[in-house]
Formats: sequence, structure tokens, C-alpha cells
Amino acid sequence: MKTITHIVSAYGKWIWGLLAPLGIWGVFAIAAVDAAFMGLPMDPIVAGYIYKDPNGFLIYVLLAASGSAVGSIVLYVIGYTGGEMLLRKRLSPERFQKIHASFDKHEFWALMFPAMLPPPTPFKAVVLAAAAFEMSFPRFLLAIFAGRFFRFLILGWLTLRFGPKFVELSGHVFAHHFKWVLIAAAVGLVLWLLWRRRAAKRTAAKQNAAGTGNPALRSEEKSSGA
Repeated sequence: MKTITHIVSAYGKWIWGLLAPLGIWGVFAIAAVDAAFMGLPMDPIVAGYIYKDPNGFLIYVLLAASGSAVGSIVLYVIGYTGGEMLLRKRLSPERFQKIHASFDKHEFWALMFPAMLPPPTPFKAVVLAAAAFEMSFPRFLLAIFAGRFFRFLILGWLTLRFGPKFVELSGHVFAHHFKWVLIAAAVGLVLWLLWRRRAAKRTAAKQNAAGTGNPALRSEEKSSGA
């Protein structure tokens, strides 16, 4: 156990040593590398930057989200040129069709929602799928940026509120209870969408009621009808 702890500690110091010369741009660089090539401990790194410099909270969130979007361009190119064949090899026909259908109906949400979740979410597979199903490039970048921005915004707030140790605890919860966390997040998203749709209907109903109750509008309708 001590050996594992020592290795993890040495790995963390090595990463921070590489990022130190980059200043605040280290967040952007590590997020881009994480999105393009290999999975890196993004949450502790972003939390570390924010905890050391609380005044730069929003800047670090923006840089991390932007870096993730830029780094994902590499996977977009791979997925767009040959991602469908790769997905068909790795997924069953039923699973492939299910993912394809989700992107056909709600491609933005199908990419943004996984971008909001930390590991072990198979985010890179979703990115490849988005590119393979020919999602437009601007919407692709916007969905990743929006999802990552929301994720790191919550992460930053939790770090400032409870300290960096809370990030480690939440990461442990996600790793060992991922299914239940995913279900809870999906339920929350559905409830939010339903609330948003209901609010839009109420606003439309109020506007219609205001329009029919306006005497000027009624006189205009009568004159136009005459």
C-alpha cells in the first residue's frame, strides 16, 4: 500500500512539474492532452489550480473546458474518417443502432451529457460516435465545451466550498458507484427538461392570453377582417 501511495504521489509531482512553467495555461494544455490522447487525473489537477488561486476560479474553468474541446478535435478527425467502422467492430449491432438513434434524435445532448460526467464515463467512445455519425463540427465543439464547463464549474465550487479532499472523495464515489450516480444524473436531467418544457408552455400561454386580451390587437384584427 505504501508503494502504491508513493507511486501516485511521485506521478502527481511529475505532472505538476511539467505544468509549472506553463502557468495558468497548464490547465488548457493538460485538458487538451487528456481529451486527445490519454486519460489524465483532470479533476484533481483543476481542483488544485482553483484551490491555490481562488480568484482565478472562472478562468481555470474556461481554460479546462476550452482545452477539452480543442483536444477532442483529434478524436473528431479520427471518428469522421473511420469511426463508424471502428464502432461496428467494438459494439454489437443492437448497441450500435441504439447509439446511432440517440444521436439522430438529440445529438447535442447525447454528447453534452457524457461530457458533464467524470470517469469512468466512456467519454472518448461517445466523441468518436459523434464524429462517426457526422455531427456538425461547430455543434460538436459547443457540446463538449458546454458539458465540460458545467462539470468543472461544479468541481470548482465544491473545491472552494469543501476543499480538495472532497474531490478525491467524490472521485471514489463515482468510481465505485458509477451506475447509481449515472441514474441519478439522468433522472435529474429528465426532470430539468420537463420543467423547462412546462415553463415554456406557461410562457406561451401567458403571451397568447395577453395578446387576446389587448384591445388594440382586437381592433386591428377587426379592421383587417373588414
